[in-house]
Amino acid sequence: MTKGYIFDYGGTLDTGGCHWGKVLWHAYQQRQVPVTETQFREAYVHAERTLGSTPLIQSDFTFRQTLATKIRLQMDFLGLRGYETMLTDAVYSGTLAHTRHSCEVLQQLSGCYPMVLVSNFYGNIRVVLHEFGFDGLFMDVIESAVVGIRKPDPRIFSLGVRALGLEPHEVTVVGDSIEKDIVPARQAGCHTTWIQGEQWTDAPIDRSVPDRVICDLSELLEK
Repeated sequence: MTKGYIFDYGGTLDTGGCHWGKVLWHAYQQRQVPVTETQFREAYVHAERTLGSTPLIQSDFTFRQTLATKIRLQMDFLGLRGYETMLTDAVYSGTLAHTRHSCEVLQQLSGCYPMVLVSNFYGNIRVVLHEFGFDGLFMDVIESAVVGIRKPDPRIFSLGVRALGLEPHEVTVVGDSIEKDIVPARQAGCHTTWIQGEQWTDAPIDRSVPDRVICDLSELLEK
């Protein structure tokens, strides 16, 4: 049934399905940053809201610069100093490993299917894709900061379908978020594959919502 793919980026191609809040919290734990998880969550939400309302991320920022900006905002909120470089280095190293694996999978898929990226991002996603070697893998990149539509608005997936030149029922959307990827993609008429990973909350998840559940992108290569 699938003739083309739409991929989410953050949490799908760069963390293997793990929510970014959890990725950062684990880094805090491993580096023994002296905060509770509740304090960290407050700092994480503060940083994300700040980045959503203030153009601190420039269009030419690499992911490393983007990550360092996020961590600096968290540290400022928490009133801490001296952890920024340590945390940035550790998290960036893990991101390199995940994106390398994702690239290998997508390179194999690209021989059989056209692919488009649909992402909520800050206006610098093309720089980030180049940074991690995703160049040439996507027919088009639909970025929320550019098109003015954010997930979970299903219209952003309709833009991705249009870029593929296919009908919605011929497209499979792959993402890590049930709320932001799977539900709106279904509303847009697409098939859905959820990459299951560690979630931001412990709220129960209805695994019947996506058409397919995977634990690793390489499962997309299985016949």
